[in-house]
Amino acid sequence: MTKPVTAMILAAGKGTRMRPLTDNCPKPLLMVSDKPLIEWHLHKLKAAGVTRVVVNCAYLAEKVEAYFAARPDDGLDITVINEGSEPLETAGGIVNAISHLGDEPFLVVNGDVWIEFDYSELVERISALKDKGALVLVKNPEHNPNGDFAVDSSGDLKNLASVSSDDSSSYTFSGISVLSPALFGSLSSSSGALGPFLRQWIDGSLLEASVFDGYWLDVGTPERLGALETRLSTVAVK
Repeated sequence: MTKPVTAMILAAGKGTRMRPLTDNCPKPLLMVSDKPLIEWHLHKLKAAGVTRVVVNCAYLAEKVEAYFAARPDDGLDITVINEGSEPLETAGGIVNAISHLGDEPFLVVNGDVWIEFDYSELVERISALKDKGALVLVKNPEHNPNGDFAVDSSGDLKNLASVSSDDSSSYTFSGISVLSPALFGSLSSSSGALGPFLRQWIDGSLLEASVFDGYWLDVGTPERLGALETRLSTVAVK
């Protein structure tokens, strides 16, 4: 019997940079072309073979819960976790949901990004990763010119502080990854942001890199949402 493939969509943020659009609508439910942003992720995850999805929420959580309560059944097993009035941040949110994520590595998707990446590439790596993880990296955008991490000449993922520019290239973390539940064994729901732990795991050689050179966007502001709408009006996207 094939094991279920699980993904978690991080959707608990307040979307402050997206105001006033998020004054009364949680960011994952903002319309992108003809459907909510989160639906684009769900469609791609299902197409890649994901069968179970966990969605966390906090800000305007009742609207996220109502949306999924009314969403037509398309075969995905979806669990919505309400974190309360204040988001637990990324690492804390994952730990809070860990009992729903299974024993195998799971995909993690930031709900406020757009990426024309085939999630099946990560699904295919799950069995090989075991107690490790992999980050999808993209070329550095204008708002993050120095990048978040580096990939050295051997293809190994490194922290920027540990490499020279002569032997590596810097990239930005896309917000898409596959992570083993074993990585979170010592963390709690109060652990805060994921970034510091990613750096620890990189130093421990527990994370790999997957570089994607296609279109990616942090849909964090009304201007970027507008840019995405313009792209979708001119480019066919599956």
